[in-house]
Amino acid sequence: QVQLVESGGGSVQAGGSLGLSCAASGLTFSAYRTGWFRQAPGKERAFVAAISRSGRGIYYADSVKGRFIISRDNAKNTVYLQMNSLKPEDTAVYFCAASGKPLGDPARASEYDYWGQGTQVTVSS
Repeated sequence: QVQLVESGGGSVQAGGSLGLSCAASGLTFSAYRTGWFRQAPGKERAFVAAISRSGRGIYYADSVKGRFIISRDNAKNTVYLQMNSLKPEDTAVYFCAASGKPLGDPARASEYDYWGQGTQVTVSS
């Protein structure tokens, strides 16, 4: 079965950095667009970043643009999210997701077919 497993979450002070990884199995990874979403307590799941199957198309939420970097390694079936200059408002559970749809809005959660279990990121001030 398809599995997406996130790792790399943790606690960091404001201004620090964290790197997340999401390892995929059970699917042809290079055929899937992938994205990162986050959900803070009491809030809806929100788009963070997405990357196309080839890696040439990259999209960011305005709130993370210039601070976060999404990348992927199709040979390793892994998508990454490097988070820099972290702020307390970045505190959330971060989820990776994969979409088999060739086209669509990468920021829309309903576009994605598979989701990881999430990893907690906590940024203290």
